[in-house]
Amino acid sequence: MSTRMPTYFISHGGGPWPWLPDMRQMLKSLEVSLANMPAEIGVKPKAILMVSGHWEENDFAVMSSPAPGMVYDYGGFPAFTYQIKYAAPGAPEIAARVAELLTKAGLPTHLDGERGFDHGTFAPMQVMYPDADVPLLQVAIRHGYDPEEHLALGRALAPLRDEGVVIVGSGLSYHNLRLFGPGAKEPSAAFDAWLDKAMNADPKTRVEMLKTWEQAPAARICHPREDHLIPLMAAIGAAESEKATRVYHDKNVFGGVTASSYKFG
Repeated sequence: MSTRMPTYFISHGGGPWPWLPDMRQMLKSLEVSLANMPAEIGVKPKAILMVSGHWEENDFAVMSSPAPGMVYDYGGFPAFTYQIKYAAPGAPEIAARVAELLTKAGLPTHLDGERGFDHGTFAPMQVMYPDADVPLLQVAIRHGYDPEEHLALGRALAPLRDEGVVIVGSGLSYHNLRLFGPGAKEPSAAFDAWLDKAMNADPKTRVEMLKTWEQAPAARICHPREDHLIPLMAAIGAAESEKATRVYHDKNVFGGVTASSYKFG
């Protein structure tokens, strides 16, 4: 496959939202953006590689099962949502390639044959590829959330884009579980405006802004714990010099949150 794949940073919504009519209605514009991704990509990928904010390890662990299970990493939802199956095949050969690239780049890694898909992966994939017919694997983020390490992760993964693999950083541009509704309106809008400015800066400035993201307006209000922002670093690192396009933008998620997603390349 000679087509260079784009990379993405997506705001992945909340819990098992595609299976919940009320949440699905609230996140309708997110659903539209995710459903549009196969057409934007243009060809059926060899695989989707997700860097999800819901999997953290001491190193950049790589999912290697040929048939990954499920990780129901949410609480308080209807019982049936703990029986959801997203039965995409794994990608053990690509996992081995990922581990090779990370090792070559001097990044710590190991293959994990037990890890299943978390909701940062299976929820958006249910909308993107509802037939679960695209091989799928995940790479963990590292404890500590070092922006430079995760930019390096993306740089190491970049060759996969020429091998038919779409790299997706899956998180949320706003993630403060204790502040939703009207109180989130002002801080999320301020941070989102900064984020859009950063995404549209020249490549060197963009990277420097991401490295110092804590200086952004309302940064620590929007991300008290930056697990859902760090996947953006991987998406940028894999497409460091390429243009950003905002593919999702909503000013009233969860009663007042502004959230966005971006495509690179």
